[in-house]
Amino acid sequence: MKPAIVIAAATLLLINGVAQAEVYRQVDAQGNVTFSDQPSSGAEAIQVRPATTITLPKMQDLEQLEQPQQEQPPSPLYELVRIVYPRNNEAFHSGNGDVEFSVISSPQLRDGHKYEVTLDGQPVGQNTSGAILVQQIARGTHQAGVNIVNRSGVQVGSGTGITFTIHRPSRLN
Repeated sequence: MKPAIVIAAATLLLINGVAQAEVYRQVDAQGNVTFSDQPSSGAEAIQVRPATTITLPKMQDLEQLEQPQQEQPPSPLYELVRIVYPRNNEAFHSGNGDVEFSVISSPQLRDGHKYEVTLDGQPVGQNTSGAILVQQIARGTHQAGVNIVNRSGVQVGSGTGITFTIHRPSRLN
């Protein structure tokens, strides 16, 4: 037998012997408890349960788990949301600055949802009919957008914005 094999076998036996060593418990006159691996007078041998061990996963297994799964994005609730009137890049006269936006969606609005029109980035009106009147819009060019919001006011759909220009008479004329 080769000497390296003999040394390895002896080491394994020695390690196994240490792992199976007995533990002794002793209580002195003052009530202090002492544990030892050496027997002494008045010490009792106790059974030690095996230690709980946990086998951790290998790093390459963790790296595979951490890679994001390719998930399909949720399908939108609305395929189409858009402003029908005024049309994009349209210019028109409005003496008092009132504009009635006409909005559609496909599919139709679900229960509890509303159309919301924004003007220059700010919400200016909501309803379920698709006809939203915004009053006293200043003359000039504006950006309008449309969203669909739920009961809580959370946006659940949106459409492409438009640009339009309002011509109004001057107060000086």
